[in-house]
Amino acid sequence: MSFLGIDLGTGSLKAAIVDEDGREQAVSGVAYALDTPHAGWAEIDVQTWWRALVDALARLPRDLRDGVRAIGLSGQMHGVVLIDASGEAVRPAMLWPDSRALDLLDAWPEPQPNPVAPGMAGPLLRWIVRHEPRTARRTRWALQPKDWLRVALGGALVTDASDACATALADPAGVWDTVLLERLDIPREWFAPLAPSYAAAGALSQQAARALGLRAGTLLATGAADTPCAALGSGLAHDGDALLTTGTGGQIVVLASEEPAALKGLHRYRAASDHWYRMAAMQNVGIALERVRGWLSYEWADAYREAFGDAAGKAGNNATHVMLNPSSGLTFLPYLSGERTPWLNPQARGGWLGLSLEHTRGAMMRAAFEGVAFSLRAGLDAIRASGAPVAALKLAGGGSVDARWRQLLADALDVELHAVDCPNAAPRGAAILGGLACGHWQARDLAVLAPGTTRVAGPRGDAALAGRYARFVDLYGRVEPWFGGTMHREAR
Repeated sequence: MSFLGIDLGTGSLKAAIVDEDGREQAVSGVAYALDTPHAGWAEIDVQTWWRALVDALARLPRDLRDGVRAIGLSGQMHGVVLIDASGEAVRPAMLWPDSRALDLLDAWPEPQPNPVAPGMAGPLLRWIVRHEPRTARRTRWALQPKDWLRVALGGALVTDASDACATALADPAGVWDTVLLERLDIPREWFAPLAPSYAAAGALSQQAARALGLRAGTLLATGAADTPCAALGSGLAHDGDALLTTGTGGQIVVLASEEPAALKGLHRYRAASDHWYRMAAMQNVGIALERVRGWLSYEWADAYREAFGDAAGKAGNNATHVMLNPSSGLTFLPYLSGERTPWLNPQARGGWLGLSLEHTRGAMMRAAFEGVAFSLRAGLDAIRASGAPVAALKLAGGGSVDARWRQLLADALDVELHAVDCPNAAPRGAAILGGLACGHWQARDLAVLAPGTTRVAGPRGDAALAGRYARFVDLYGRVEPWFGGTMHREAR
């Protein structure tokens, strides 16, 4: 007996099979690219998702597929998929990096229970109503990505609180805000009823089963958004458990047994279990480091070596190996695509300040690593200001495997870091939801299912680094007016 978890991500789809003890047995993934038909748009044909799913399942061993008892779903948060009464998409899916609705955010005046971004379903649907009335007339359902996938598999038309509460169209508990929908002229009937993430939500159709090499009638769980699925798959089970994920962006998630207090710049959402979670969401982690690496013409191994190579900060005979000197005055703002936590400024931008003729590529790369670490610290500071003391973080994500980078993160964040022994946390969390939906596991089993962790770094009390972080925050405050934003001073 086994359980299948499917994670419908922004740039790839992953499928993982776990056994009856929650151990990963096989995993596969298929990457795809977003479409940008206009500047600031981010779309994808849903058939691209379906083809990726078929391909990913074909790569899993047949005998393991034969043993799948239930399927759970995880999906990228925000965005929206519009389908007609027959279940066909009426246009490409619009995704969270989309900024076309930036000028429509005035419909969500402060204060809001959660920050509102242009790529959330609410602003995107407001844009559809205004600019694509023919699409609006054809629409029967407005679904989150993982909910579209479940319907395509033959499952029920439902959603869960973890996705609904992040649309900017529901209250923090995930209940649809009928008054807001009416004010925005968005039809209330577009939105699916709520069900628990771990509830049964239909069964795999004959057609989908044939395409995927699975058994027809296999139970489908409602599923959850990818961040709460990753938290579940990483073993967050108790109040105060915390997770740092580093990928294209970065998220810091802290589980809470009760609804957290609201704080500007910080998200508070429902978890895949009956918990809540605080979340700091930073947009520029891997995406910023990858762009800097390209600008500086580095291979990744060289980028790490030259950024972290000489702890004394002296060039010696090879100036390209110099580590950023604490007194060099070089600072990098990583906000290449705007920022969410804590600044809430989609117009924020980045770059180096303090460059001199003496600086090398290695120093510029080191400053980029520090700038990204400092942006994560600014997000963690917002969480701490909300009343959640965080002294340790579980660590997940493909962008956090280098030991030198991990140490910099521990120093900059002032936390112990414990790497999670689970490289595919989101699909594993989705698979666990499948096991809960069919009754194999109960909520009380979640702590036992937590994967192992290894302490990989701890803070060393680097006073010079703390001083550079203070300069980083001060610099952002000084240059933010150039971008048209207003710094949220309380986030400092």
